[in-house]
Amino acid sequence: MPIKLENVGIAVRDLEATIAFFTDLGLTLLGRDTVSGEWTDTAVGLDGNHAKIAMLQTPDGQGRLELFEYLHPEALETEPTRPNQIGMHRVAFSVDDIDKALEIAAKHGCHPLRGVATYEDVYRLTYVRGPSGIIVMLAEELSQS
Repeated sequence: MPIKLENVGIAVRDLEATIAFFTDLGLTLLGRDTVSGEWTDTAVGLDGNHAKIAMLQTPDGQGRLELFEYLHPEALETEPTRPNQIGMHRVAFSVDDIDKALEIAAKHGCHPLRGVATYEDVYRLTYVRGPSGIIVMLAEELSQS
């Protein structure tokens, strides 16, 4: 059976702030909607499901993020995940210039968890704590000489 990744869904506290963060990093907003009704209750498994959603796409057209801000049931606040916790904990992006990406992230109050590391002279990479506590990995491939 063929399978392909459709998108990664992330529940957020503030949809507008999260859209601004990801579009400033270079993603494109494909669309927005407000969803509710029996079909969403069934698909998501929550009674009275009602959410504002936005779909964003990476510039290469291959990756998509679906962001959703719950209106009902009330969103549950949790502690931000740590890199060593079981379960989904980050979304990763390749960038051409990690320093520029970090400048953009800083404008949104988002900073590296510790710093920028170099992996075997192949990548410069870092984890940034993004909006709603989302961990975002940024990786810049270093040119091979």
